[in-house]
Amino acid sequence: MFRYTVRRTLLMIPTFIGASMLIFFAGFALPGDPVSAFGGERALSETTRQVLEERYRLDQPLINQYIGYMGDVVLDFDFGESVLRRRSVNSIFWDAFPNTARLALLAVSIEIVIGLVAGVLAALRKGRFIDQLVLVSTTLVVAIPVFVLGFASQNLLGVQFKIFPIAGLNEGFKSYLLPAFVLAALSLAYVARLTRTSLVETMRQDYIRTAQAKGLRPSRVIGRHGLRNALVPVVTYIGIDLAFLMGGAIVTETVFNIPGAGFALVRAIGTRDNAIVVGFTLAAVIIFLLISLLIDLLYAVLDPRIRYE
Repeated sequence: MFRYTVRRTLLMIPTFIGASMLIFFAGFALPGDPVSAFGGERALSETTRQVLEERYRLDQPLINQYIGYMGDVVLDFDFGESVLRRRSVNSIFWDAFPNTARLALLAVSIEIVIGLVAGVLAALRKGRFIDQLVLVSTTLVVAIPVFVLGFASQNLLGVQFKIFPIAGLNEGFKSYLLPAFVLAALSLAYVARLTRTSLVETMRQDYIRTAQAKGLRPSRVIGRHGLRNALVPVVTYIGIDLAFLMGGAIVTETVFNIPGAGFALVRAIGTRDNAIVVGFTLAAVIIFLLISLLIDLLYAVLDPRIRYE
């Protein structure tokens, strides 16, 4: 297991380098003069301009800027400074990320509980009413765009019935519930369908028939032998989904006006604040890689054959 962990960790390094180069060059190669934006409507003196360009490495070739930037990220975990907002990207990120993390964790919890239960029930009642209900309802959810579902739920549950707040985080935990359900809806549908398909296929395997022939209780056959093996692809999907959501749920945060990482990233793109765009995107890549590593390790625990391949 140790060798497998080391191997998977080392494989992250070239992925991180490639992603960081693409993000940095795409972000800082865009047209625009961030130094001029620093002065607002006032023109900067030549001396001030030179000082700022030297401070932000803008007087260096782009490749040198990248090397210096990545040195700060790797050695000091410093993602630079926003010229427009005159704050470190780290402080801006940590102001926004907790809101995104709470929303993402709540959404994933919803998709795990409801999605797994629906998928297992559909698999165990294959071809019956509950199975058809799960298939039809998940197909309907998948067909609805997230922003449409967001606006519709705001109008119905927020404006008409006044059950949930429609925007912002003024009411604490309650403010996260409706956005979390909207954010979880699509993934919940996929988890339910994936669980159903995987469990149906697993229950056809020879070792399941052997366990049944030995007279084991149905609950033991399903729980110990069926569900554990059927959950391997489901765990992988949930982990990847969590990794994406932790990077910022852009559409949901924008619709519900939640000051999270995705909302801050949209604002930064609109104002061409390249430091925030690059820093937030690179942070999302790091989060994605770390969660992917954890999922790979969990995958190896669920299916020991993986670590020997």
